[in-house]
Amino acid sequence: MTTPHESVIKSADRVLPHPPRRLPLLGDILDLHVTESSQWAMRDAQRYGTMFERNVLGTRVTYVSGPEEVAAVNDEAVWTRLLGVPLRDLRSVAGDGLFTAHNSEPSWATAHAILAPAFTQSSMRRYHESMIAKTALLIDYWTAAGPDAWLNIPADTNKLTLEIIGDVAFGHSFQSFDEVAPHELIVRISRMLKYINRAAYSHPALEATVFRRARNQHRDDTAEARGLVDDIVRARRVDSTAGRGDLLDLMLSTADPATGKRLSNDNIRNQILTFLVAGQETSAGVLAFALHFLSLRPDVVERMRSEFAAVCPTGDLQFEDVGRLRYVRRVVDETLRLWPVAPGYFRKARQNTRVAGHPFEKGEWVFVVLLQLHRHADWGDNGHEFDPDRFERGRVPHNLAHLYKPFGTGMRACIGRQFAYHEIVVALASIVWAFDLKPDPSYTLQVEETITLKPLALRLKAKRKR
Repeated sequence: MTTPHESVIKSADRVLPHPPRRLPLLGDILDLHVTESSQWAMRDAQRYGTMFERNVLGTRVTYVSGPEEVAAVNDEAVWTRLLGVPLRDLRSVAGDGLFTAHNSEPSWATAHAILAPAFTQSSMRRYHESMIAKTALLIDYWTAAGPDAWLNIPADTNKLTLEIIGDVAFGHSFQSFDEVAPHELIVRISRMLKYINRAAYSHPALEATVFRRARNQHRDDTAEARGLVDDIVRARRVDSTAGRGDLLDLMLSTADPATGKRLSNDNIRNQILTFLVAGQETSAGVLAFALHFLSLRPDVVERMRSEFAAVCPTGDLQFEDVGRLRYVRRVVDETLRLWPVAPGYFRKARQNTRVAGHPFEKGEWVFVVLLQLHRHADWGDNGHEFDPDRFERGRVPHNLAHLYKPFGTGMRACIGRQFAYHEIVVALASIVWAFDLKPDPSYTLQVEETITLKPLALRLKAKRKR
Protein backbone atom coordinates (compact mmCIF):
# COMPACT_ATOMS: atom_id res chain seq x y z
CA MET A 1 0.00 0.00 0.00
CA THR A 2 1.04 3.59 -0.53
CA THR A 3 2.24 5.35 2.59
CA PRO A 4 0.80 8.74 3.60
CA HIS A 5 4.29 10.25 3.39
CA GLU A 6 5.09 9.67 -0.28
CA SER A 7 7.53 12.59 -0.34
CA VAL A 8 10.00 10.68 1.84
CA ILE A 9 10.16 7.70 -0.50
CA LYS A 10 13.45 7.59 -2.36
CA SER A 11 14.65 4.71 -4.48
CA ALA A 12 18.20 5.44 -3.28
CA ASP A 13 17.09 4.15 0.12
CA ARG A 14 16.15 0.78 -1.33
CA VAL A 15 18.75 -1.82 -0.36
CA LEU A 16 18.18 -5.34 -1.69
CA PRO A 17 20.24 -8.52 -1.98
CA HIS A 18 22.18 -8.74 -5.22
CA PRO A 19 24.79 -10.97 -6.91
CA PRO A 20 28.15 -10.81 -5.12
CA ARG A 21 30.40 -9.92 -8.05
CA ARG A 22 29.18 -6.33 -8.54
CA LEU A 23 31.68 -4.23 -10.50
CA PRO A 24 32.20 -0.44 -10.56
CA LEU A 25 30.17 1.16 -13.38
CA LEU A 26 29.35 -2.24 -14.94
CA GLY A 27 27.35 -3.44 -11.95
CA ASP A 28 26.13 -7.05 -12.08
CA ILE A 29 26.91 -7.61 -15.74
CA LEU A 30 28.76 -10.84 -14.89
CA ASP A 31 25.45 -12.23 -13.64
CA LEU A 32 23.56 -11.43 -16.85
CA HIS A 33 22.57 -14.56 -18.78
CA VAL A 34 20.76 -13.47 -21.91
CA THR A 35 19.90 -16.84 -23.44
CA GLU A 36 18.23 -18.17 -20.28
CA SER A 37 17.36 -15.01 -18.41
CA SER A 38 14.13 -16.31 -16.83
CA GLN A 39 15.71 -19.51 -15.55
CA TRP A 40 18.64 -17.54 -14.18
CA ALA A 41 16.24 -15.18 -12.43
CA MET A 42 14.65 -18.22 -10.80
CA ARG A 43 18.01 -19.51 -9.60
CA ASP A 44 18.96 -16.11 -8.24
CA ALA A 45 15.62 -15.86 -6.42
CA GLN A 46 16.42 -19.16 -4.76
CA ARG A 47 19.78 -17.72 -3.67
CA TYR A 48 18.82 -14.19 -2.65
CA GLY A 49 15.16 -14.40 -1.62
CA THR A 50 11.77 -13.15 -2.76
CA MET A 51 13.11 -9.68 -3.63
CA PHE A 52 16.53 -9.04 -5.11
CA GLU A 53 18.04 -6.78 -7.72
CA ARG A 54 20.58 -6.58 -10.48
CA ASN A 55 22.28 -3.38 -11.51
CA VAL A 56 23.34 -3.56 -15.15
CA LEU A 57 25.28 -0.56 -16.44
CA GLY A 58 23.48 1.69 -13.99
CA THR A 59 19.98 0.31 -14.60
CA ARG A 60 18.42 -1.28 -11.51
CA VAL A 61 16.21 -4.30 -12.13
CA THR A 62 14.17 -5.58 -9.19
CA TYR A 63 12.90 -9.17 -9.17
CA VAL A 64 9.96 -10.31 -7.02
CA SER A 65 8.84 -13.90 -6.54
CA GLY A 66 7.04 -14.22 -3.19
CA PRO A 67 3.21 -14.28 -3.07
CA GLU A 68 3.02 -11.25 -0.76
CA GLU A 69 5.36 -9.17 -2.89
CA VAL A 70 3.64 -10.28 -6.11
CA ALA A 71 0.22 -9.45 -4.64
CA ALA A 72 1.51 -5.95 -3.87
CA VAL A 73 2.80 -5.24 -7.38
CA ASN A 74 -0.35 -6.74 -8.92
CA ASP A 75 -2.47 -4.10 -7.16
CA GLU A 76 -3.91 -2.22 -10.15
CA ALA A 77 -4.52 0.89 -8.05
CA VAL A 78 -0.80 1.29 -7.38
CA TRP A 79 0.95 -0.63 -10.15
CA THR A 80 0.32 -1.12 -13.87
CA ARG A 81 1.57 -3.30 -16.70
CA LEU A 82 4.88 -2.39 -18.29
CA LEU A 83 5.92 -3.55 -21.74
CA GLY A 84 9.46 -4.47 -20.76
CA VAL A 85 12.40 -6.05 -22.53
CA PRO A 86 12.14 -8.09 -24.70
CA LEU A 87 8.38 -7.70 -25.29
CA ARG A 88 8.74 -4.09 -26.36
CA ASP A 89 11.07 -5.30 -29.11
CA LEU A 90 8.40 -7.74 -30.23
CA ARG A 91 6.58 -4.64 -31.46
CA SER A 92 8.88 -4.80 -34.48
CA VAL A 93 6.78 -7.81 -35.47
CA ALA A 94 3.33 -7.39 -33.92
CA GLY A 95 3.11 -3.61 -33.50
CA ASP A 96 0.12 -2.57 -31.40
CA GLY A 97 -1.36 -6.06 -31.14
CA LEU A 98 -3.11 -7.10 -27.94
CA PHE A 99 0.05 -8.56 -26.46
CA THR A 100 2.44 -5.77 -27.42
CA ALA A 101 0.36 -2.59 -27.27
CA HIS A 102 1.19 0.05 -24.68
CA ASN A 103 -1.52 0.83 -22.15
CA SER A 104 -1.80 4.32 -23.61
CA GLU A 105 -2.57 3.13 -27.15
CA PRO A 106 -6.32 3.40 -27.85
CA SER A 107 -6.11 0.55 -30.37
CA TRP A 108 -5.67 -1.90 -27.50
CA ALA A 109 -9.00 -1.02 -25.88
CA THR A 110 -10.78 -1.14 -29.25
CA ALA A 111 -9.33 -4.54 -30.18
CA HIS A 112 -10.02 -5.93 -26.71
CA ALA A 113 -13.66 -4.83 -26.82
CA ILE A 114 -14.14 -6.37 -30.29
CA LEU A 115 -12.30 -9.64 -29.65
CA ALA A 116 -13.08 -10.40 -25.99
CA PRO A 117 -16.46 -12.06 -26.73
CA ALA A 118 -14.70 -14.47 -29.10
CA PHE A 119 -12.53 -15.84 -26.29
CA THR A 120 -15.15 -16.63 -23.67
CA GLN A 121 -15.78 -20.19 -22.54
CA SER A 122 -19.10 -20.26 -24.37
CA SER A 123 -17.37 -19.26 -27.60
CA MET A 124 -15.24 -22.40 -27.49
CA ARG A 125 -18.18 -24.34 -28.93
CA ARG A 126 -17.54 -22.69 -32.30
CA TYR A 127 -13.89 -23.77 -32.28
CA HIS A 128 -14.22 -27.25 -30.81
CA GLU A 129 -14.65 -29.17 -34.06
CA SER A 130 -11.63 -27.46 -35.58
CA MET A 131 -9.51 -28.41 -32.57
CA ILE A 132 -10.70 -32.03 -32.84
CA ALA A 133 -10.04 -32.16 -36.58
CA LYS A 134 -6.55 -30.67 -36.37
CA THR A 135 -5.60 -32.97 -33.47
CA ALA A 136 -6.73 -35.90 -35.64
CA LEU A 137 -4.24 -34.73 -38.27
CA LEU A 138 -1.46 -34.86 -35.68
CA ILE A 139 -2.53 -38.34 -34.59
CA ASP A 140 -2.52 -39.54 -38.21
CA TYR A 141 0.87 -37.92 -38.76
CA TRP A 142 2.40 -39.74 -35.78
CA THR A 143 0.70 -43.01 -36.73
CA ALA A 144 2.20 -42.81 -40.22
CA ALA A 145 5.65 -42.21 -38.71
CA GLY A 146 5.44 -45.56 -36.94
CA PRO A 147 6.12 -46.69 -33.36
CA ASP A 148 9.89 -46.69 -33.75
CA ALA A 149 10.24 -43.15 -35.07
CA TRP A 150 11.63 -40.46 -32.81
CA LEU A 151 9.18 -37.58 -33.00
CA ASN A 152 10.29 -33.96 -32.76
CA ILE A 153 7.75 -32.95 -30.13
CA PRO A 154 8.21 -29.14 -30.04
CA ALA A 155 8.10 -28.97 -33.84
CA ASP A 156 4.98 -31.13 -34.03
CA THR A 157 3.07 -29.30 -31.31
CA ASN A 158 3.88 -26.09 -33.18
CA LYS A 159 2.37 -27.63 -36.30
CA LEU A 160 -0.79 -28.50 -34.41
CA THR A 161 -1.33 -25.11 -32.80
CA LEU A 162 -0.48 -23.30 -36.05
CA GLU A 163 -3.17 -25.28 -37.86
CA ILE A 164 -5.71 -24.60 -35.11
CA ILE A 165 -5.11 -20.85 -34.90
CA GLY A 166 -4.87 -20.57 -38.70
CA ASP A 167 -8.26 -22.21 -39.11
CA VAL A 168 -10.01 -20.51 -36.19
CA ALA A 169 -8.53 -17.06 -36.68
CA PHE A 170 -8.66 -16.63 -40.44
CA GLY A 171 -9.80 -19.83 -42.13
CA HIS A 172 -6.39 -20.75 -43.51
CA SER A 173 -4.52 -24.05 -43.55
CA PHE A 174 -0.72 -24.00 -43.62
CA GLN A 175 -0.65 -27.69 -44.65
CA SER A 176 1.72 -28.29 -41.75
CA PHE A 177 1.28 -32.05 -41.67
CA ASP A 178 1.93 -32.52 -45.38
CA GLU A 179 5.67 -32.05 -44.87
CA VAL A 180 8.20 -33.38 -42.37
CA ALA A 181 9.90 -30.00 -42.10
CA PRO A 182 8.16 -27.19 -40.19
CA HIS A 183 6.18 -24.68 -42.23
CA GLU A 184 8.20 -21.69 -43.39
CA LEU A 185 6.14 -19.40 -41.18
CA ILE A 186 7.00 -21.47 -38.08
CA VAL A 187 10.69 -21.30 -39.01
CA ARG A 188 10.48 -17.54 -39.41
CA ILE A 189 8.51 -17.00 -36.19
CA SER A 190 10.94 -19.13 -34.21
CA ARG A 191 13.89 -17.26 -35.69
CA MET A 192 12.26 -13.89 -34.97
CA LEU A 193 11.64 -14.78 -31.33
CA LYS A 194 15.18 -16.04 -30.85
CA TYR A 195 16.59 -12.89 -32.38
CA ILE A 196 14.41 -10.58 -30.29
CA ASN A 197 15.22 -12.46 -27.09
CA ARG A 198 18.95 -12.02 -27.67
CA ALA A 199 19.04 -8.60 -29.30
CA ALA A 200 16.87 -7.05 -26.59
CA TYR A 201 19.93 -7.03 -24.33
CA SER A 202 22.36 -5.97 -27.03
CA HIS A 203 23.45 -2.56 -28.37
CA PRO A 204 22.50 -1.10 -31.78
CA ALA A 205 26.18 -0.80 -32.70
CA LEU A 206 26.67 -4.52 -32.12
CA GLU A 207 23.57 -5.38 -34.13
CA ALA A 208 24.82 -3.24 -37.02
CA THR A 209 28.24 -4.92 -37.06
CA VAL A 210 28.75 -8.22 -35.26
CA PHE A 211 25.14 -9.36 -35.65
CA ARG A 212 24.38 -7.60 -38.93
CA ARG A 213 23.49 -10.79 -40.77
CA ALA A 214 21.08 -11.88 -38.02
CA ARG A 215 19.56 -8.38 -37.93
CA ASN A 216 19.00 -8.42 -41.68
CA GLN A 217 17.51 -11.90 -41.49
CA HIS A 218 15.13 -10.68 -38.78
CA ARG A 219 14.01 -7.79 -40.95
CA ASP A 220 13.42 -10.17 -43.84
CA ASP A 221 11.50 -12.61 -41.61
CA THR A 222 9.31 -9.79 -40.29
CA ALA A 223 8.55 -8.49 -43.78
CA GLU A 224 7.67 -11.95 -45.06
CA ALA A 225 5.41 -12.74 -42.10
CA ARG A 226 3.61 -9.42 -42.45
CA GLY A 227 3.25 -9.92 -46.19
CA LEU A 228 1.67 -13.34 -45.70
CA VAL A 229 -0.89 -11.95 -43.26
CA ASP A 230 -1.62 -8.93 -45.48
CA ASP A 231 -2.33 -11.32 -48.36
CA ILE A 232 -4.80 -13.29 -46.20
CA VAL A 233 -6.62 -10.13 -45.09
CA ARG A 234 -6.69 -8.74 -48.63
CA ALA A 235 -8.18 -11.95 -50.00
CA ARG A 236 -10.90 -11.92 -47.35
CA ARG A 237 -11.83 -8.33 -48.16
CA VAL A 238 -12.20 -9.25 -51.81
CA ASP A 239 -14.31 -12.34 -51.06
CA SER A 240 -16.21 -11.69 -47.86
CA THR A 241 -18.26 -14.86 -48.38
CA ALA A 242 -15.15 -16.91 -47.62
CA GLY A 243 -15.50 -16.22 -43.91
CA ARG A 244 -17.14 -18.52 -41.40
CA GLY A 245 -17.61 -16.11 -38.56
CA ASP A 246 -13.93 -16.50 -37.58
CA LEU A 247 -11.77 -13.94 -35.79
CA LEU A 248 -10.84 -12.20 -39.03
CA ASP A 249 -14.51 -11.76 -39.91
CA LEU A 250 -15.08 -10.33 -36.46
CA MET A 251 -12.27 -7.80 -36.85
CA LEU A 252 -13.38 -6.78 -40.34
CA SER A 253 -17.07 -6.39 -39.60
CA THR A 254 -17.38 -5.33 -35.95
CA ALA A 255 -17.01 -1.97 -34.26
CA ASP A 256 -16.22 -1.25 -30.63
CA PRO A 257 -19.71 -1.12 -29.05
CA ALA A 258 -18.66 1.71 -26.74
CA THR A 259 -16.97 4.02 -29.26
CA GLY A 260 -18.08 2.83 -32.70
CA LYS A 261 -14.45 2.62 -33.81
CA ARG A 262 -13.22 -0.12 -36.11
CA LEU A 263 -9.77 -1.67 -36.36
CA SER A 264 -7.41 -0.34 -39.00
CA ASN A 265 -5.87 -2.63 -41.60
CA ASP A 266 -2.52 -2.38 -39.85
CA ASN A 267 -4.03 -3.26 -36.49
CA ILE A 268 -5.89 -6.26 -37.93
CA ARG A 269 -2.58 -7.51 -39.29
CA ASN A 270 -0.95 -6.92 -35.91
CA GLN A 271 -3.67 -8.87 -34.11
CA ILE A 272 -3.25 -11.85 -36.45
CA LEU A 273 0.52 -11.75 -35.96
CA THR A 274 -0.12 -11.63 -32.21
CA PHE A 275 -2.23 -14.79 -32.48
CA LEU A 276 0.50 -16.47 -34.51
CA VAL A 277 3.43 -15.35 -32.38
CA ALA A 278 1.94 -15.31 -28.87
CA GLY A 279 -1.06 -17.63 -28.92
CA GLN A 280 0.27 -20.36 -31.19
CA GLU A 281 3.77 -20.46 -29.73
CA THR A 282 2.63 -20.55 -26.10
CA SER A 283 0.06 -23.33 -26.49
CA ALA A 284 2.60 -25.41 -28.40
CA GLY A 285 5.07 -25.00 -25.54
CA VAL A 286 2.55 -26.11 -22.91
CA LEU A 287 1.69 -29.20 -24.95
CA ALA A 288 5.36 -30.10 -25.40
CA PHE A 289 6.13 -29.74 -21.68
CA ALA A 290 3.05 -31.78 -20.76
CA LEU A 291 4.00 -34.59 -23.14
CA HIS A 292 7.46 -34.67 -21.63
CA PHE A 293 6.03 -35.14 -18.14
CA LEU A 294 3.48 -37.70 -19.32
CA SER A 295 6.15 -39.78 -21.04
CA LEU A 296 7.80 -40.17 -17.61
CA ARG A 297 4.61 -40.76 -15.62
CA PRO A 298 2.60 -43.76 -16.88
CA ASP A 299 0.53 -43.58 -13.68
CA VAL A 300 -0.70 -40.12 -14.65
CA VAL A 301 -1.41 -41.32 -18.19
CA GLU A 302 -3.54 -44.20 -16.90
CA ARG A 303 -5.61 -41.85 -14.77
CA MET A 304 -6.14 -39.60 -17.78
CA ARG A 305 -7.27 -42.58 -19.85
CA SER A 306 -9.61 -43.82 -17.14
CA GLU A 307 -11.20 -40.39 -16.93
CA PHE A 308 -11.47 -40.16 -20.71
CA ALA A 309 -13.14 -43.58 -20.90
CA ALA A 310 -15.64 -42.61 -18.23
CA VAL A 311 -16.47 -39.26 -19.80
CA CYS A 312 -16.65 -40.33 -23.46
CA PRO A 313 -16.49 -44.14 -23.75
CA THR A 314 -16.94 -44.03 -27.54
CA GLY A 315 -13.75 -41.98 -27.88
CA ASP A 316 -15.71 -39.21 -29.59
CA LEU A 317 -14.85 -36.13 -27.54
CA GLN A 318 -17.77 -33.70 -27.59
CA PHE A 319 -17.70 -30.07 -26.54
CA GLU A 320 -19.62 -30.80 -23.34
CA ASP A 321 -17.12 -33.50 -22.40
CA VAL A 322 -14.09 -31.21 -22.23
CA GLY A 323 -15.14 -29.47 -19.02
CA ARG A 324 -15.62 -32.86 -17.37
CA LEU A 325 -12.01 -33.91 -17.99
CA ARG A 326 -11.01 -32.44 -14.64
CA TYR A 327 -7.90 -34.56 -14.14
CA VAL A 328 -6.62 -33.66 -17.61
CA ARG A 329 -7.17 -30.01 -16.69
CA ARG A 330 -5.11 -30.54 -13.53
CA VAL A 331 -2.30 -31.96 -15.69
CA VAL A 332 -2.40 -28.76 -17.75
CA ASP A 333 -2.45 -26.57 -14.63
CA GLU A 334 0.49 -28.42 -13.13
CA THR A 335 2.45 -28.13 -16.38
CA LEU A 336 1.80 -24.38 -16.40
CA ARG A 337 2.85 -24.17 -12.78
CA LEU A 338 6.25 -25.73 -13.36
CA TRP A 339 6.88 -24.18 -16.76
CA PRO A 340 4.69 -21.15 -17.42
CA VAL A 341 5.56 -20.61 -21.05
CA ALA A 342 5.31 -16.85 -20.55
CA PRO A 343 7.74 -16.97 -17.61
CA GLY A 344 7.21 -13.53 -16.10
CA TYR A 345 5.90 -10.02 -16.54
CA PHE A 346 6.83 -6.44 -15.71
CA ARG A 347 4.94 -4.04 -13.44
CA LYS A 348 5.45 -0.27 -13.12
CA ALA A 349 4.60 1.88 -10.08
CA ARG A 350 1.83 4.40 -10.74
CA GLN A 351 2.89 6.37 -7.65
CA ASN A 352 5.41 6.34 -4.83
CA THR A 353 4.87 3.20 -2.81
CA ARG A 354 6.50 0.43 -0.81
CA VAL A 355 6.71 -3.31 -1.37
CA ALA A 356 7.60 -5.40 1.67
CA GLY A 357 8.86 -2.18 3.25
CA HIS A 358 11.15 -1.29 0.34
CA PRO A 359 10.59 2.14 -1.31
CA PHE A 360 9.74 2.49 -5.00
CA GLU A 361 9.35 5.83 -6.71
CA LYS A 362 6.66 6.48 -9.31
CA GLY A 363 7.74 5.04 -12.66
CA GLU A 364 10.07 2.38 -11.29
CA TRP A 365 9.44 -1.17 -12.35
CA VAL A 366 9.88 -4.77 -11.25
CA PHE A 367 9.93 -8.18 -12.92
CA VAL A 368 7.69 -10.94 -11.53
CA VAL A 369 9.61 -14.25 -11.66
CA LEU A 370 6.83 -16.75 -12.27
CA LEU A 371 9.21 -19.70 -12.40
CA GLN A 372 10.05 -19.11 -8.74
CA LEU A 373 6.62 -17.90 -7.60
CA HIS A 374 5.23 -21.19 -8.92
CA ARG A 375 7.83 -23.09 -6.87
CA HIS A 376 7.34 -21.12 -3.65
CA ALA A 377 7.24 -23.02 -0.36
CA ASP A 378 3.47 -22.43 -0.18
CA TRP A 379 3.12 -25.13 -2.84
CA GLY A 380 4.51 -27.66 -0.37
CA ASP A 381 7.75 -29.51 0.15
CA ASN A 382 7.64 -31.08 -3.34
CA GLY A 383 7.15 -27.84 -5.26
CA HIS A 384 9.75 -28.82 -7.86
CA GLU A 385 8.00 -32.08 -8.69
CA PHE A 386 5.24 -32.76 -11.22
CA ASP A 387 2.10 -33.57 -9.21
CA PRO A 388 -1.27 -32.81 -10.85
CA ASP A 389 -3.10 -33.71 -7.63
CA ARG A 390 -1.86 -30.51 -6.00
CA PHE A 391 -4.69 -28.84 -7.97
CA GLU A 392 -7.37 -30.95 -6.32
CA ARG A 393 -9.90 -28.74 -4.60
CA GLY A 394 -8.84 -29.74 -1.11
CA ARG A 395 -5.12 -29.30 -1.77
CA VAL A 396 -4.79 -25.98 -3.58
CA PRO A 397 -3.00 -23.33 -1.50
CA HIS A 398 -5.25 -20.84 0.26
CA ASN A 399 -3.46 -17.98 -1.50
CA LEU A 400 -3.73 -19.50 -4.98
CA ALA A 401 -4.81 -16.17 -6.52
CA HIS A 402 -1.43 -14.66 -5.59
CA LEU A 403 0.61 -17.82 -6.11
CA TYR A 404 -0.38 -18.86 -9.64
CA LYS A 405 -0.23 -16.41 -12.53
CA PRO A 406 0.58 -18.27 -15.77
CA PHE A 407 -1.64 -15.94 -17.82
CA GLY A 408 -0.49 -12.66 -16.28
CA THR A 409 -2.60 -10.33 -14.18
CA GLY A 410 -5.09 -7.50 -14.33
CA MET A 411 -6.86 -6.06 -17.33
CA ARG A 412 -3.93 -7.03 -19.57
CA ALA A 413 -3.99 -10.71 -18.62
CA CYS A 414 -4.05 -13.12 -21.56
CA ILE A 415 -7.30 -12.76 -23.49
CA GLY A 416 -6.91 -16.28 -24.92
CA ARG A 417 -6.86 -18.19 -21.63
CA GLN A 418 -10.06 -20.17 -22.25
CA PHE A 419 -9.04 -20.87 -25.84
CA ALA A 420 -5.67 -22.21 -24.72
CA TYR A 421 -7.15 -24.44 -22.03
CA HIS A 422 -9.70 -25.92 -24.41
CA GLU A 423 -7.27 -26.72 -27.23
CA ILE A 424 -4.63 -28.14 -24.87
CA VAL A 425 -7.11 -30.35 -23.00
CA VAL A 426 -8.55 -31.60 -26.30
CA ALA A 427 -5.09 -32.35 -27.68
CA LEU A 428 -3.67 -34.02 -24.56
CA ALA A 429 -6.73 -36.18 -23.93
CA SER A 430 -6.83 -37.29 -27.58
CA ILE A 431 -3.10 -38.04 -27.75
CA VAL A 432 -3.05 -40.05 -24.52
CA TRP A 433 -6.13 -42.00 -25.61
CA ALA A 434 -4.47 -42.85 -28.94
CA PHE A 435 -0.81 -43.47 -28.01
CA ASP A 436 1.63 -44.92 -25.53
CA LEU A 437 4.46 -42.41 -25.19
CA LYS A 438 8.05 -43.56 -24.77
CA PRO A 439 10.80 -41.15 -23.63
CA ASP A 440 14.38 -41.06 -24.74
CA PRO A 441 16.19 -42.56 -21.72
CA SER A 442 19.21 -40.32 -22.34
CA TYR A 443 17.18 -37.10 -22.33
CA THR A 444 17.31 -34.56 -19.53
CA LEU A 445 14.90 -31.65 -19.76
CA GLN A 446 16.50 -28.50 -21.11
CA VAL A 447 14.44 -25.39 -21.59
CA GLU A 448 14.88 -23.06 -24.54
CA GLU A 449 13.98 -19.40 -24.06
CA THR A 450 12.76 -17.43 -27.08
CA ILE A 451 10.59 -14.93 -25.17
CA THR A 452 8.39 -17.96 -24.48
CA LEU A 453 9.66 -21.28 -23.11
CA LYS A 454 9.73 -24.73 -24.70
CA PRO A 455 11.58 -28.01 -24.17
CA LEU A 456 14.79 -28.12 -26.17
CA ALA A 457 15.39 -31.12 -28.44
CA LEU A 458 12.59 -33.15 -26.86
CA ARG A 459 11.82 -36.34 -28.76
CA LEU A 460 9.44 -39.19 -27.98
CA LYS A 461 8.18 -42.37 -29.57
CA ALA A 462 4.43 -42.88 -29.93
CA LYS A 463 2.94 -46.36 -30.25
CA ARG A 464 -0.65 -46.42 -31.45
CA LYS A 465 -3.07 -47.99 -28.95
CA ARG A 466 -6.36 -47.44 -30.73
